[in-house]
Amino acid sequence: MKVAQRLKQSRELGILLILVVVSIVITLVAPAFFSIENLFDILKSNVVLAIMAIGMLPVILTGGIDVSVSSMVAAVTIIVGKFLMNVSGNIFLAFLVGCLSGTIMGLINGLLVAKLKIPPIVATLGTMSIILGVSLYYTNGNWITGLPKNFIDFGRITIGSFYRQGEEMIGFPIQLLFLILVAVLTWFILRHTLVGRGIYAVGGNRVSAERVGYNVDRITIFLYAYEGFIVGLAGVVHTSIMRQVDPNAFNGFEMQVISAVVLGGASSLGGYGSVSGTLVGVALFSVINNGLILMHIPTFWQKIVVGIVLIASIGFDVTQKRYRESHNTKVDIEEA
Repeated sequence: MKVAQRLKQSRELGILLILVVVSIVITLVAPAFFSIENLFDILKSNVVLAIMAIGMLPVILTGGIDVSVSSMVAAVTIIVGKFLMNVSGNIFLAFLVGCLSGTIMGLINGLLVAKLKIPPIVATLGTMSIILGVSLYYTNGNWITGLPKNFIDFGRITIGSFYRQGEEMIGFPIQLLFLILVAVLTWFILRHTLVGRGIYAVGGNRVSAERVGYNVDRITIFLYAYEGFIVGLAGVVHTSIMRQVDPNAFNGFEMQVISAVVLGGASSLGGYGSVSGTLVGVALFSVINNGLILMHIPTFWQKIVVGIVLIASIGFDVTQKRYRESHNTKVDIEEA
């Protein structure tokens, strides 16, 4: 157990070292990268990715996957936008509606996987298509603008002031508080609750987890519903940043979320991964994308780089698993 823990930590430290090296290289090529304005811009533009990646982490820890998150978060932004425009401009109620709608969609995914035994990739591909179709039908692909002023003002709140750019003070965006809340809550669930231990157990060996008494179906339903809750929160946070709703804003976003989790050292086969590693993975993913832009490298290279890293990470997991299986001691018991 201690060896596995050290291996996981070494992977996270390795990823952190890569992040530092990549940041130094980018700074040498494009000095603007390390400016205060750019660092705060990276933080604000990737806070939604970080929140959703933390929500995806428990799913991947069990060896599952959810490709419907992009459609889910887009649907949440539409629901929240319409709610703010037509029902109430109350910020608390907007977050409540967003989280509730996300939880319901996540719960449906969980029931499909746990009760109908549909493979996660198939179940979430189906719900992704359904949610996306309904969203586009409802909005006809049109943006939702003119959100209440109090909600727009809320999205502009910053914590602390560190640098003056013209007449505007640059500080930590209010949205960062929601990322911290999600990170702490998820860390606590994974490390200090029976459900969290069950998530790791299911990812390590589903059959063994069932034998020691874990209710795998309940754990599966919970983690998909919990992910939906976080996706709902991310949808409201995104709306507060953009101050408008674009139904097509999240096309292909699920790959960024999954890639960030895998980049953070989580095994695509389940069993290990952490909140801290996921945050480092998001940071690495964000720095690479931002650095490529600052170095005037064509944007299609971003997808190529992410694809290569994703394949390499999954290949590493598969190779490790085969190595462990090939070195397991096998004992044959024969009847006397």
